[in-house]
Amino acid sequence: MKKLVSIMVTMVMMTVMLTGCGGSSSDSVIKFGTNAEFPPFEYVTAAGVLGEFDGIDMAIAKEIGVQTGMEVTMENMEFDSLLIAIENGQIDAAIAGMTIDPERAESVDFSHPYYTATQVMIVDQNSDIKTAADMADKKIVVIQGYTGELCVQDLGYDYEAFKKGTEAILELNNGKCDVVVLDSATAKKYVKDNPNLKIVEDPSAFEAEEYGIAVKKGNTELLNKINTVIDKMLADGTISELGAKYSENE
Repeated sequence: MKKLVSIMVTMVMMTVMLTGCGGSSSDSVIKFGTNAEFPPFEYVTAAGVLGEFDGIDMAIAKEIGVQTGMEVTMENMEFDSLLIAIENGQIDAAIAGMTIDPERAESVDFSHPYYTATQVMIVDQNSDIKTAADMADKKIVVIQGYTGELCVQDLGYDYEAFKKGTEAILELNNGKCDVVVLDSATAKKYVKDNPNLKIVEDPSAFEAEEYGIAVKKGNTELLNKINTVIDKMLADGTISELGAKYSENE
């Protein structure tokens, strides 16, 4: 009898210890990372869909939590820190208007694409830049780690990188640069807020790109859950509705 009581006490203590250490909590929480400097996909506001965070990506992340029955948390960090944070376990997934490309896919696994965009050039209304080739002798600004930086690198042009889109647009408004290369959806937001600016497109230089959610290599369980929700949201038009909603709001 004493042995039986002792075994039961030990089992109870072990259960308490495991619960206290979060032995099962990780199965019910998705820790997302983002860079909330990329409207209309992610930005900080007084009342967002996930705490202070709002945007297309934030609404998608919230829906993933709803449909999987998992709690969703969001951590804001530098864009070029997201993949590292996934690899070291700081976050489970990154949702940040992140383009699916072969280089990134070497270190993380991507979900099914949920949004298609392209790179554009933001210039002053009086600018003579009409194609990407016209940037050759201009001062170019990009956002550090964003696809625009990779595109300008591929074109072989010199550039200056900023950490925030707002900083890049301020540089352009102050006449300290000639052009900002940025994703089309976000570019539209900045041009709407700055009537003195305009968007220049060059499909021959900038190909369409697809956004995906990144998870740790081999985390198929989480990836499958995310893909199931994305596929449903694409099929029923939810993501298209979010795109229209947030574009109008911005």
